[in-house]
Amino acid sequence: MYSRISALGKAGAAATAPAGWPGLASKYSCAKVLPAPARAFTASRRLLEKSADNFYVTTPIFYVNSVPHIGHFYSIVLSDTIKRYAELQGKTTKLSTGTDEHGLKIQQAAEKAGKDALAFCTQFSDRFRELAAAANVSNTDFIRTTDPQHYKAVADFWNVLVDRGYIYKGEHSGWYAVSDEAFYTDGQVEERIDEKTGKRGMFAIESGQPVEWTSEVNYKFRLSQFRDKLIEWIEANPDVIYPEIRRNEVLGWLRSGFDDLSVSRPRSRLQWGIPVPGDDAHTMYVWVDALVNYATVDGYPWGAKGPSFFPPDVQVVGKDIVRFHAVYWPALLMAAGLPLPKRILAHAHWTMGSQKMSKSKGNVADPFEAIEEYGLDPIRYYMIRNGGIANDGDYSADQIAVRYKKDLVGQLANLASRCLSERLGADLNAFAAIGREQQTAAAELDAGLRSELIELPAKVKALFDMSEFGRGLGLIFGALAAANKHVSDCEPWNIAKKADAESRARLQVVLFYSLEAVRMASIMLQPVMPEKAGRLLDHLAIDTSERRWSDAQFGRGWQGQGAKSPLQGVALLFPKLK
Repeated sequence: MYSRISALGKAGAAATAPAGWPGLASKYSCAKVLPAPARAFTASRRLLEKSADNFYVTTPIFYVNSVPHIGHFYSIVLSDTIKRYAELQGKTTKLSTGTDEHGLKIQQAAEKAGKDALAFCTQFSDRFRELAAAANVSNTDFIRTTDPQHYKAVADFWNVLVDRGYIYKGEHSGWYAVSDEAFYTDGQVEERIDEKTGKRGMFAIESGQPVEWTSEVNYKFRLSQFRDKLIEWIEANPDVIYPEIRRNEVLGWLRSGFDDLSVSRPRSRLQWGIPVPGDDAHTMYVWVDALVNYATVDGYPWGAKGPSFFPPDVQVVGKDIVRFHAVYWPALLMAAGLPLPKRILAHAHWTMGSQKMSKSKGNVADPFEAIEEYGLDPIRYYMIRNGGIANDGDYSADQIAVRYKKDLVGQLANLASRCLSERLGADLNAFAAIGREQQTAAAELDAGLRSELIELPAKVKALFDMSEFGRGLGLIFGALAAANKHVSDCEPWNIAKKADAESRARLQVVLFYSLEAVRMASIMLQPVMPEKAGRLLDHLAIDTSERRWSDAQFGRGWQGQGAKSPLQGVALLFPKLK
Protein backbone atom coordinates (compact mmCIF):
# COMPACT_ATOMS: atom_id res chain seq x y z
CA MET A 1 0.00 0.00 0.00
CA TYR A 2 2.83 2.38 0.83
CA SER A 3 4.85 1.83 -2.35
CA ARG A 4 2.46 3.22 -4.97
CA ILE A 5 3.47 6.83 -4.62
CA SER A 6 7.19 6.13 -4.94
CA ALA A 7 6.88 6.22 -8.72
CA LEU A 8 5.25 9.64 -8.61
CA GLY A 9 7.46 12.11 -10.43
CA LYS A 10 8.62 9.57 -13.04
CA ALA A 11 5.54 8.73 -15.06
CA GLY A 12 3.87 11.09 -17.52
CA ALA A 13 4.87 14.27 -19.29
CA ALA A 14 5.15 17.74 -17.83
CA ALA A 15 1.93 19.71 -17.90
CA THR A 16 1.13 23.38 -18.18
CA ALA A 17 0.04 24.92 -14.90
CA PRO A 18 -3.67 25.69 -14.72
CA ALA A 19 -4.73 29.30 -14.37
CA GLY A 20 -4.08 30.14 -10.73
CA TRP A 21 -4.64 32.78 -8.14
CA PRO A 22 -2.47 35.91 -8.19
CA GLY A 23 0.84 35.51 -6.40
CA LEU A 24 1.00 31.70 -6.70
CA ALA A 25 3.91 30.31 -8.68
CA SER A 26 3.84 26.61 -9.53
CA LYS A 27 5.77 24.11 -11.62
CA TYR A 28 4.02 20.89 -12.39
CA SER A 29 5.29 17.50 -13.43
CA CYS A 30 3.98 13.97 -13.81
CA ALA A 31 0.55 14.85 -15.19
CA LYS A 32 -1.69 11.92 -16.05
CA VAL A 33 -4.69 11.55 -18.33
CA LEU A 34 -7.37 11.70 -15.67
CA PRO A 35 -10.52 9.63 -15.39
CA ALA A 36 -13.75 11.56 -15.76
CA PRO A 37 -14.49 12.43 -12.14
CA ALA A 38 -18.25 12.60 -12.58
CA ARG A 39 -18.48 9.15 -14.16
CA ALA A 40 -16.19 7.57 -11.58
CA PHE A 41 -18.12 9.19 -8.74
CA THR A 42 -21.55 8.14 -10.02
CA ALA A 43 -20.53 4.56 -10.66
CA SER A 44 -18.95 4.10 -7.25
CA ARG A 45 -21.91 5.69 -5.51
CA ARG A 46 -24.12 2.86 -6.72
CA LEU A 47 -21.77 0.37 -5.08
CA LEU A 48 -21.78 2.10 -1.70
CA GLU A 49 -25.35 2.20 -0.46
CA LYS A 50 -26.02 2.36 3.25
CA SER A 51 -29.36 1.47 4.83
CA ALA A 52 -31.94 4.25 4.54
CA ASP A 53 -32.67 3.81 8.27
CA ASN A 54 -29.09 4.60 9.28
CA PHE A 55 -28.50 8.25 10.14
CA TYR A 56 -25.00 9.66 10.63
CA VAL A 57 -24.14 12.99 12.27
CA THR A 58 -20.66 14.42 12.74
CA THR A 59 -19.29 17.24 14.83
CA PRO A 60 -16.18 19.03 13.66
CA ILE A 61 -13.18 17.39 15.26
CA PHE A 62 -11.76 19.94 17.63
CA TYR A 63 -8.24 21.30 17.42
CA VAL A 64 -6.24 20.54 20.55
CA ASN A 65 -4.34 23.80 20.91
CA SER A 66 -6.48 24.90 23.89
CA VAL A 67 -9.23 23.82 26.28
CA PRO A 68 -12.88 23.63 25.17
CA HIS A 69 -14.87 26.87 25.04
CA ILE A 70 -18.57 27.65 24.73
CA GLY A 71 -18.43 27.48 20.91
CA HIS A 72 -17.23 23.87 21.10
CA PHE A 73 -20.06 23.15 23.53
CA TYR A 74 -22.58 24.61 21.06
CA SER A 75 -21.26 22.54 18.15
CA ILE A 76 -21.37 19.30 20.09
CA VAL A 77 -24.81 19.90 21.67
CA LEU A 78 -26.28 20.98 18.33
CA SER A 79 -24.95 17.77 16.76
CA ASP A 80 -26.35 15.71 19.63
CA THR A 81 -29.74 17.40 19.25
CA ILE A 82 -29.83 16.44 15.56
CA LYS A 83 -28.87 12.86 16.38
CA ARG A 84 -31.47 12.51 19.15
CA TYR A 85 -34.14 14.03 16.91
CA ALA A 86 -33.40 11.38 14.27
CA GLU A 87 -33.65 8.67 16.92
CA LEU A 88 -37.10 9.93 17.94
CA GLN A 89 -38.17 9.27 14.36
CA GLY A 90 -36.99 5.66 14.47
CA LYS A 91 -33.58 6.02 12.85
CA THR A 92 -30.54 3.98 13.82
CA THR A 93 -28.00 6.67 14.57
CA LYS A 94 -24.28 7.31 14.71
CA LEU A 95 -22.71 10.45 16.18
CA SER A 96 -19.01 11.00 15.80
CA THR A 97 -16.86 13.57 17.55
CA GLY A 98 -13.18 13.79 18.45
CA THR A 99 -9.99 15.78 18.17
CA ASP A 100 -7.74 17.01 15.35
CA GLU A 101 -4.18 16.62 16.61
CA HIS A 102 -1.64 17.19 13.82
CA GLY A 103 -0.14 20.26 12.20
CA LEU A 104 2.49 22.95 12.59
CA LYS A 105 0.46 24.87 15.17
CA ILE A 106 0.39 21.84 17.49
CA GLN A 107 4.04 21.08 16.85
CA GLN A 108 5.04 24.61 17.82
CA ALA A 109 2.71 24.72 20.85
CA ALA A 110 4.11 21.41 22.16
CA GLU A 111 7.68 22.64 21.68
CA LYS A 112 6.86 25.88 23.51
CA ALA A 113 5.34 23.90 26.38
CA GLY A 114 8.37 21.61 26.48
CA LYS A 115 6.19 18.53 26.00
CA ASP A 116 6.11 15.51 23.74
CA ALA A 117 3.59 16.24 20.97
CA LEU A 118 1.37 13.22 21.69
CA ALA A 119 1.31 13.92 25.43
CA PHE A 120 0.48 17.55 24.68
CA CYS A 121 -2.43 16.47 22.47
CA THR A 122 -3.69 13.91 24.97
CA GLN A 123 -4.16 16.43 27.79
CA PHE A 124 -6.43 18.56 25.62
CA SER A 125 -8.15 15.65 23.86
CA ASP A 126 -9.14 14.30 27.26
CA ARG A 127 -10.84 17.61 28.08
CA PHE A 128 -12.96 17.39 24.92
CA ARG A 129 -13.89 13.83 25.82
CA GLU A 130 -14.87 15.09 29.28
CA LEU A 131 -16.95 17.86 27.71
CA ALA A 132 -18.93 15.33 25.67
CA ALA A 133 -19.67 13.36 28.82
CA ALA A 134 -20.51 16.45 30.89
CA ALA A 135 -22.87 17.67 28.14
CA ASN A 136 -24.69 14.29 28.05
CA VAL A 137 -23.77 13.95 24.38
CA SER A 138 -24.78 10.54 23.04
CA ASN A 139 -21.81 10.13 20.71
CA THR A 140 -21.13 6.60 19.48
CA ASP A 141 -17.55 7.42 18.50
CA PHE A 142 -14.70 9.58 19.71
CA ILE A 143 -11.82 9.67 17.26
CA ARG A 144 -8.34 11.08 17.61
CA THR A 145 -6.37 11.69 14.44
CA THR A 146 -3.42 10.13 16.25
CA ASP A 147 -5.28 6.79 16.41
CA PRO A 148 -3.44 3.98 14.53
CA GLN A 149 -6.58 3.03 12.58
CA HIS A 150 -6.84 6.60 11.31
CA TYR A 151 -3.26 6.49 10.02
CA LYS A 152 -4.15 3.40 7.98
CA ALA A 153 -7.35 4.99 6.65
CA VAL A 154 -5.58 8.20 5.61
CA ALA A 155 -2.78 6.29 3.87
CA ASP A 156 -5.32 4.24 1.93
CA PHE A 157 -7.32 7.35 0.97
CA TRP A 158 -4.14 9.07 -0.25
CA ASN A 159 -3.16 6.05 -2.34
CA VAL A 160 -6.62 5.96 -3.95
CA LEU A 161 -6.16 9.61 -5.00
CA VAL A 162 -2.72 8.75 -6.40
CA ASP A 163 -4.05 5.73 -8.31
CA ARG A 164 -6.82 7.83 -9.82
CA GLY A 165 -4.39 10.51 -10.98
CA TYR A 166 -5.36 13.36 -8.67
CA ILE A 167 -2.08 13.80 -6.75
CA TYR A 168 1.11 15.21 -8.28
CA LYS A 169 4.30 16.84 -7.11
CA GLY A 170 5.04 20.51 -7.73
CA GLU A 171 6.60 23.71 -6.48
CA HIS A 172 4.32 25.96 -4.49
CA SER A 173 4.58 29.54 -3.25
CA GLY A 174 1.99 31.50 -1.31
CA TRP A 175 0.96 33.18 1.94
CA TYR A 176 0.76 30.57 4.71
CA ALA A 177 -1.12 31.02 8.01
CA VAL A 178 0.13 28.66 10.71
CA SER A 179 -3.02 29.18 12.83
CA ASP A 180 -5.30 28.28 9.91
CA GLU A 181 -3.01 25.58 8.50
CA ALA A 182 -3.82 27.04 5.07
CA PHE A 183 -2.31 28.89 2.11
CA TYR A 184 -3.85 32.16 0.94
CA THR A 185 -3.56 34.12 -2.32
CA ASP A 186 -2.58 37.76 -2.80
CA GLY A 187 -6.28 38.60 -3.04
CA GLN A 188 -7.01 36.87 0.28
CA VAL A 189 -4.47 38.78 2.40
CA GLU A 190 -4.00 42.38 3.46
CA GLU A 191 -1.27 44.50 4.98
CA ARG A 192 -2.19 46.17 8.28
CA ILE A 193 -1.09 46.90 11.82
CA ASP A 194 -1.20 43.99 14.27
CA GLU A 195 -3.45 45.09 17.18
CA LYS A 196 -1.44 42.97 19.64
CA THR A 197 2.10 43.99 18.70
CA GLY A 198 1.59 47.33 16.95
CA LYS A 199 3.76 46.09 14.09
CA ARG A 200 2.84 46.13 10.42
CA GLY A 201 2.38 42.75 8.77
CA MET A 202 0.38 40.60 6.36
CA PHE A 203 -2.85 38.95 7.51
CA ALA A 204 -5.50 36.62 6.07
CA ILE A 205 -8.65 38.65 5.40
CA GLU A 206 -10.96 35.69 6.11
CA SER A 207 -9.56 34.68 9.51
CA GLY A 208 -7.49 37.69 10.57
CA GLN A 209 -4.49 35.44 11.26
CA PRO A 210 -0.91 36.48 10.39
CA VAL A 211 0.59 34.97 7.23
CA GLU A 212 4.12 34.53 5.92
CA TRP A 213 5.35 34.03 2.35
CA THR A 214 6.39 30.41 1.85
CA SER A 215 7.94 28.60 -1.13
CA GLU A 216 8.38 24.84 -1.12
CA VAL A 217 8.12 21.65 -3.15
CA ASN A 218 5.13 19.59 -2.12
CA TYR A 219 2.32 17.37 -3.33
CA LYS A 220 -0.82 18.86 -4.82
CA PHE A 221 -4.40 17.76 -5.30
CA ARG A 222 -6.13 18.63 -8.59
CA LEU A 223 -8.83 20.66 -6.86
CA SER A 224 -9.35 22.93 -9.87
CA GLN A 225 -10.74 19.99 -11.88
CA PHE A 226 -13.75 19.78 -9.56
CA ARG A 227 -14.92 23.39 -9.71
CA ASP A 228 -17.78 22.77 -12.17
CA LYS A 229 -18.84 19.51 -10.52
CA LEU A 230 -19.00 21.18 -7.11
CA ILE A 231 -21.14 24.00 -8.47
CA GLU A 232 -23.40 21.46 -10.16
CA TRP A 233 -23.72 19.46 -6.92
CA ILE A 234 -24.62 22.51 -4.85
CA GLU A 235 -27.10 23.88 -7.39
CA ALA A 236 -28.78 20.49 -7.75
CA ASN A 237 -29.12 20.19 -3.96
CA PRO A 238 -30.21 23.62 -2.65
CA ASP A 239 -30.09 22.62 1.03
CA VAL A 240 -26.82 20.67 0.93
CA ILE A 241 -25.06 23.69 2.46
CA TYR A 242 -27.13 25.48 5.09
CA PRO A 243 -27.87 28.27 5.86
CA GLU A 244 -28.24 30.02 2.51
CA ILE A 245 -25.68 32.70 3.36
CA ARG A 246 -22.97 30.00 3.62
CA ARG A 247 -24.17 28.31 0.45
CA ASN A 248 -23.83 31.61 -1.40
CA GLU A 249 -20.35 32.13 0.06
CA VAL A 250 -19.22 28.74 -1.21
CA LEU A 251 -20.69 29.33 -4.66
CA GLY A 252 -18.91 32.69 -4.72
CA TRP A 253 -15.57 31.03 -3.98
CA LEU A 254 -16.15 28.39 -6.63
CA ARG A 255 -17.22 30.83 -9.34
CA SER A 256 -14.21 33.06 -8.72
CA GLY A 257 -11.92 30.15 -9.60
CA PHE A 258 -9.04 28.63 -7.66
CA ASP A 259 -5.78 26.77 -8.06
CA ASP A 260 -4.94 23.24 -7.06
CA LEU A 261 -4.56 22.47 -3.37
CA SER A 262 -1.23 21.92 -1.63
CA VAL A 263 -1.64 18.67 0.31
CA SER A 264 1.75 18.17 1.92
CA ARG A 265 4.50 20.07 3.73
CA PRO A 266 8.21 19.26 3.70
CA ARG A 267 9.02 17.12 6.72
CA SER A 268 11.92 19.45 7.47
CA ARG A 269 9.26 22.06 8.37
CA LEU A 270 6.48 19.83 9.72
CA GLN A 271 7.27 16.63 11.56
CA TRP A 272 4.07 16.27 13.59
CA GLY A 273 1.69 14.65 11.12
CA ILE A 274 1.08 11.59 8.97
CA PRO A 275 3.94 10.90 6.54
CA VAL A 276 3.10 10.86 2.85
CA PRO A 277 2.99 7.16 1.87
CA GLY A 278 6.20 6.28 0.06
CA ASP A 279 7.86 9.65 0.67
CA ASP A 280 9.04 10.26 4.21
CA ALA A 281 10.39 13.66 3.18
CA HIS A 282 6.83 15.00 3.19
CA THR A 283 4.07 15.24 5.80
CA MET A 284 0.43 15.16 4.77
CA TYR A 285 -1.59 18.39 4.89
CA VAL A 286 -3.46 18.47 8.17
CA TRP A 287 -6.86 19.11 6.58
CA VAL A 288 -6.65 16.04 4.31
CA ASP A 289 -5.72 14.01 7.36
CA ALA A 290 -8.50 15.56 9.47
CA LEU A 291 -11.33 15.30 6.95
CA VAL A 292 -10.82 11.58 6.41
CA ASN A 293 -11.80 10.99 10.05
CA TYR A 294 -15.46 11.06 9.04
CA ALA A 295 -14.83 7.89 7.01
CA THR A 296 -12.40 6.31 9.48
CA VAL A 297 -15.06 6.07 12.21
CA ASP A 298 -17.26 4.04 9.86
CA GLY A 299 -14.55 1.49 9.15
CA TYR A 300 -12.87 2.93 6.05
CA PRO A 301 -11.35 1.41 3.94
CA TRP A 302 -14.45 -0.66 3.29
CA GLY A 303 -14.73 -4.08 1.80
CA ALA A 304 -17.23 -5.17 -0.81
CA LYS A 305 -20.23 -4.67 1.50
CA GLY A 306 -19.57 -0.93 1.74
CA PRO A 307 -20.07 1.43 4.69
CA SER A 308 -22.71 1.13 7.39
CA PHE A 309 -23.37 4.86 7.92
CA PHE A 310 -21.22 6.83 5.48
CA PRO A 311 -21.81 9.34 3.95
CA PRO A 312 -22.85 11.65 6.80
CA ASP A 313 -26.46 12.82 6.77
CA VAL A 314 -25.54 16.02 8.60
CA GLN A 315 -22.07 17.46 9.17
CA VAL A 316 -22.09 20.22 11.77
CA VAL A 317 -19.27 22.76 11.40
CA GLY A 318 -18.56 26.32 12.42
CA LYS A 319 -18.83 28.98 9.72
CA ASP A 320 -15.05 29.53 9.88
CA ILE A 321 -14.31 26.06 8.46
CA VAL A 322 -17.06 25.81 5.86
CA ARG A 323 -14.57 26.14 2.97
CA PHE A 324 -12.71 23.03 4.08
CA HIS A 325 -15.92 21.00 4.45
CA ALA A 326 -17.94 22.33 1.51
CA VAL A 327 -15.15 22.64 -1.08
CA TYR A 328 -12.11 20.52 -0.20
CA TRP A 329 -13.96 17.60 1.38
CA PRO A 330 -16.53 16.93 -1.37
CA ALA A 331 -13.84 17.40 -4.03
CA LEU A 332 -11.63 14.84 -2.30
CA LEU A 333 -14.57 12.43 -2.07
CA MET A 334 -15.39 12.90 -5.75
CA ALA A 335 -11.77 12.19 -6.60
CA ALA A 336 -11.79 9.05 -4.46
CA GLY A 337 -15.09 7.89 -5.99
CA LEU A 338 -16.97 8.07 -2.69
CA PRO A 339 -20.46 9.44 -1.92
CA LEU A 340 -20.84 13.02 -0.72
CA PRO A 341 -22.30 14.29 2.56
CA LYS A 342 -26.03 14.92 2.37
CA ARG A 343 -25.93 18.16 4.32
CA ILE A 344 -23.35 20.55 5.73
CA LEU A 345 -24.73 22.70 8.54
CA ALA A 346 -22.41 25.67 9.08
CA HIS A 347 -23.55 27.43 12.23
CA ALA A 348 -22.62 30.94 13.31
CA HIS A 349 -20.40 31.86 16.25
CA TRP A 350 -20.95 33.16 19.78
CA THR A 351 -20.09 36.66 20.93
CA MET A 352 -20.26 38.27 24.37
CA GLY A 353 -21.49 41.81 24.63
CA SER A 354 -21.67 41.74 20.82
CA GLN A 355 -17.87 41.33 20.72
CA LYS A 356 -15.85 38.33 19.61
CA MET A 357 -14.86 36.21 22.59
CA SER A 358 -11.19 36.49 23.43
CA LYS A 359 -9.00 35.49 26.38
CA SER A 360 -7.18 38.81 26.12
CA LYS A 361 -10.49 40.66 26.51
CA GLY A 362 -11.59 38.44 29.37
CA ASN A 363 -14.95 37.76 27.74
CA VAL A 364 -14.84 33.99 27.37
CA ALA A 365 -17.35 31.47 28.73
CA ASP A 366 -16.30 28.13 30.20
CA PRO A 367 -18.86 25.41 29.35
CA PHE A 368 -18.01 23.37 32.46
CA GLU A 369 -18.70 26.38 34.67
CA ALA A 370 -21.95 27.12 32.80
CA ILE A 371 -23.17 23.56 33.39
CA GLU A 372 -22.29 23.81 37.06
CA GLU A 373 -24.05 27.17 37.49
CA TYR A 374 -27.28 26.64 35.53
CA GLY A 375 -27.63 22.88 35.26
CA LEU A 376 -27.00 20.84 32.13
CA ASP A 377 -30.38 20.78 30.41
CA PRO A 378 -31.14 24.46 31.04
CA ILE A 379 -27.83 25.50 29.47
CA ARG A 380 -28.40 23.08 26.58
CA TYR A 381 -31.81 24.69 26.08
CA TYR A 382 -30.38 28.21 26.17
CA MET A 383 -27.62 27.41 23.68
CA ILE A 384 -29.98 25.77 21.20
CA ARG A 385 -32.74 28.37 21.66
CA ASN A 386 -30.47 31.43 21.39
CA GLY A 387 -27.63 30.03 19.29
CA GLY A 388 -27.20 31.35 15.80
CA ILE A 389 -27.38 29.36 12.59
CA ALA A 390 -27.10 32.23 10.11
CA ASN A 391 -26.27 35.01 12.59
CA ASP A 392 -24.00 35.02 15.63
CA GLY A 393 -25.57 34.41 19.03
CA ASP A 394 -24.68 36.67 21.95
CA TYR A 395 -23.86 34.83 25.17
CA SER A 396 -25.40 36.56 28.17
CA ALA A 397 -25.84 35.50 31.79
CA ASP A 398 -28.90 37.75 31.96
CA GLN A 399 -30.49 36.02 28.98
CA ILE A 400 -29.77 32.59 30.41
CA ALA A 401 -31.62 33.64 33.57
CA VAL A 402 -34.54 34.97 31.50
CA ARG A 403 -34.84 31.72 29.56
CA TYR A 404 -34.63 29.72 32.76
CA LYS A 405 -37.22 31.70 34.71
CA LYS A 406 -39.62 32.64 31.91
CA ASP A 407 -39.56 29.55 29.73
CA LEU A 408 -38.51 26.55 31.80
CA VAL A 409 -39.99 27.57 35.15
CA GLY A 410 -42.74 30.00 34.15
CA GLN A 411 -44.21 28.28 31.10
CA LEU A 412 -43.26 24.60 31.32
CA ALA A 413 -42.79 23.53 34.94
CA ASN A 414 -45.39 25.92 36.37
CA LEU A 415 -48.08 24.69 33.98
CA ALA A 416 -47.35 21.05 34.81
CA SER A 417 -47.12 21.73 38.55
CA ARG A 418 -50.41 23.65 38.75
CA CYS A 419 -52.37 21.06 36.81
CA LEU A 420 -50.88 18.02 38.55
CA SER A 421 -51.67 19.35 42.00
CA GLU A 422 -53.55 16.91 44.20
CA ARG A 423 -56.14 19.61 44.89
CA LEU A 424 -57.29 19.59 41.26
CA GLY A 425 -57.21 15.80 40.97
CA ALA A 426 -56.22 15.23 37.34
CA ASP A 427 -57.47 11.77 36.28
CA LEU A 428 -54.82 10.61 33.83
CA ASN A 429 -56.74 7.37 33.27
CA ALA A 430 -59.51 9.37 31.60
CA PHE A 431 -57.22 11.35 29.29
CA ALA A 432 -57.00 8.77 26.47
CA ALA A 433 -60.79 8.87 26.00
CA ILE A 434 -60.90 12.66 26.37
CA GLY A 435 -58.18 12.95 23.76
CA ARG A 436 -60.17 10.90 21.27
CA GLU A 437 -63.25 13.04 21.89
CA GLN A 438 -61.34 16.32 21.52
CA GLN A 439 -59.81 15.20 18.23
CA THR A 440 -63.23 15.53 16.61
CA ALA A 441 -64.78 18.47 18.44
CA ALA A 442 -64.04 21.03 21.13
CA ALA A 443 -65.89 23.60 23.22
CA GLU A 444 -65.55 27.23 22.14
CA LEU A 445 -63.16 28.02 25.01
CA ASP A 446 -60.89 25.14 23.94
CA ALA A 447 -61.03 25.51 20.15
CA GLY A 448 -58.12 27.92 19.77
CA LEU A 449 -55.69 25.89 21.86
CA ARG A 450 -56.88 22.68 20.24
CA SER A 451 -56.09 24.04 16.76
CA GLU A 452 -52.67 25.25 17.88
CA LEU A 453 -51.78 21.88 19.40
CA ILE A 454 -53.01 19.95 16.36
CA GLU A 455 -50.82 22.04 14.04
CA LEU A 456 -47.82 22.25 16.35
CA PRO A 457 -45.92 18.98 15.60
CA ALA A 458 -45.87 19.50 11.83
CA LYS A 459 -44.72 23.11 12.19
CA VAL A 460 -41.99 22.18 14.62
CA LYS A 461 -40.89 19.25 12.46
CA ALA A 462 -40.52 21.48 9.42
CA LEU A 463 -38.08 23.66 11.38
CA PHE A 464 -36.28 20.81 13.15
CA ASP A 465 -35.76 19.09 9.79
CA MET A 466 -33.78 22.15 8.70
CA SER A 467 -31.90 22.18 12.04
CA GLU A 468 -33.64 25.44 12.93
CA PHE A 469 -34.13 24.20 16.46
CA GLY A 470 -34.20 27.67 18.03
CA ARG A 471 -37.20 28.66 15.92
CA GLY A 472 -38.89 25.32 16.59
CA LEU A 473 -38.43 25.79 20.33
CA GLY A 474 -40.05 29.20 19.97
CA LEU A 475 -43.18 27.52 18.58
CA ILE A 476 -43.23 24.95 21.39
CA PHE A 477 -43.01 27.58 24.11
CA GLY A 478 -45.53 29.71 22.26
CA ALA A 479 -47.97 26.81 22.53
CA LEU A 480 -47.15 26.42 26.24
CA ALA A 481 -47.88 30.13 26.73
CA ALA A 482 -51.25 29.59 25.03
CA ALA A 483 -51.92 26.62 27.31
CA ASN A 484 -51.08 28.74 30.37
CA LYS A 485 -53.50 31.42 29.20
CA HIS A 486 -56.14 28.77 28.54
CA VAL A 487 -55.92 27.36 32.06
CA SER A 488 -56.03 30.87 33.56
CA ASP A 489 -59.12 31.69 31.48
CA CYS A 490 -60.85 28.43 32.43
CA GLU A 491 -60.02 28.67 36.16
CA PRO A 492 -60.00 24.94 37.03
CA TRP A 493 -59.48 25.77 40.73
CA ASN A 494 -62.98 27.26 40.75
CA ILE A 495 -64.46 24.40 38.73
CA ALA A 496 -62.99 21.94 41.27
CA LYS A 497 -65.17 23.49 44.00
CA LYS A 498 -68.32 22.25 42.22
CA ALA A 499 -69.59 18.73 42.81
CA ASP A 500 -71.99 18.21 39.87
CA ALA A 501 -71.12 15.69 37.15
CA GLU A 502 -70.92 18.28 34.38
CA SER A 503 -68.38 20.36 36.33
CA ARG A 504 -66.32 17.29 37.19
CA ALA A 505 -66.22 16.33 33.50
CA ARG A 506 -65.34 19.88 32.46
CA LEU A 507 -62.52 19.99 35.01
CA GLN A 508 -60.86 16.94 33.46
CA VAL A 509 -61.14 18.43 29.96
CA VAL A 510 -59.45 21.66 31.10
CA LEU A 511 -56.68 19.71 32.85
CA PHE A 512 -56.33 17.48 29.81
CA TYR A 513 -55.59 20.46 27.57
CA SER A 514 -52.92 21.80 29.92
CA LEU A 515 -51.21 18.46 30.47
CA GLU A 516 -51.57 17.47 26.82
CA ALA A 517 -49.62 20.61 25.93
CA VAL A 518 -46.94 19.61 28.45
CA ARG A 519 -46.87 16.03 27.16
CA MET A 520 -46.49 17.07 23.51
CA ALA A 521 -43.90 19.70 24.39
CA SER A 522 -41.89 17.27 26.51
CA ILE A 523 -41.70 14.71 23.71
CA MET A 524 -40.48 17.35 21.25
CA LEU A 525 -38.03 18.75 23.83
CA GLN A 526 -36.28 15.40 24.33
CA PRO A 527 -33.51 16.05 21.76
CA VAL A 528 -32.61 19.33 23.48
CA MET A 529 -33.26 18.49 27.16
CA PRO A 530 -33.16 14.69 27.31
CA GLU A 531 -32.98 14.37 31.10
CA LYS A 532 -35.54 17.04 32.12
CA ALA A 533 -37.98 16.18 29.33
CA GLY A 534 -37.80 12.51 30.28
CA ARG A 535 -38.51 13.30 33.92
CA LEU A 536 -41.48 15.48 32.94
CA LEU A 537 -42.91 12.56 30.99
CA ASP A 538 -42.38 10.39 34.07
CA HIS A 539 -44.42 12.89 36.12
CA LEU A 540 -47.18 12.61 33.52
CA ALA A 541 -47.06 8.79 33.71
CA ILE A 542 -46.22 8.49 30.00
CA ASP A 543 -44.87 5.03 29.21
CA THR A 544 -41.40 4.94 27.65
CA SER A 545 -42.92 3.26 24.58
CA GLU A 546 -45.07 6.38 23.98
CA ARG A 547 -42.28 8.97 23.70
CA ARG A 548 -41.48 8.82 19.97
CA TRP A 549 -41.94 11.77 17.65
CA SER A 550 -45.07 10.12 16.21
CA ASP A 551 -46.55 10.13 19.71
CA ALA A 552 -46.36 13.94 19.87
CA GLN A 553 -49.70 14.25 18.10
CA PHE A 554 -52.73 15.79 19.71
CA GLY A 555 -54.85 13.23 21.55
CA ARG A 556 -52.30 10.38 21.29
CA GLY A 557 -51.24 10.22 24.93
CA TRP A 558 -51.94 7.85 27.83
CA GLN A 559 -52.83 4.96 25.52
CA GLY A 560 -51.10 2.19 27.45
CA GLN A 561 -52.76 -0.35 29.68
CA GLY A 562 -52.76 -0.12 33.47
CA ALA A 563 -53.52 2.54 36.05
CA LYS A 564 -51.73 5.87 35.61
CA SER A 565 -50.82 8.02 38.58
CA PRO A 566 -49.01 11.36 38.29
CA LEU A 567 -45.81 12.03 40.19
CA GLN A 568 -45.70 15.11 42.36
CA GLY A 569 -42.77 17.51 42.72
CA VAL A 570 -42.55 18.90 39.20
CA ALA A 571 -41.41 22.26 40.54
CA LEU A 572 -38.23 20.60 41.84
CA LEU A 573 -37.10 19.93 38.25
CA PHE A 574 -35.96 23.52 37.92
CA PRO A 575 -34.73 24.78 41.30
CA LYS A 576 -34.22 28.45 41.98
CA LEU A 577 -31.03 29.84 40.48
CA LYS A 578 -28.32 30.80 42.96
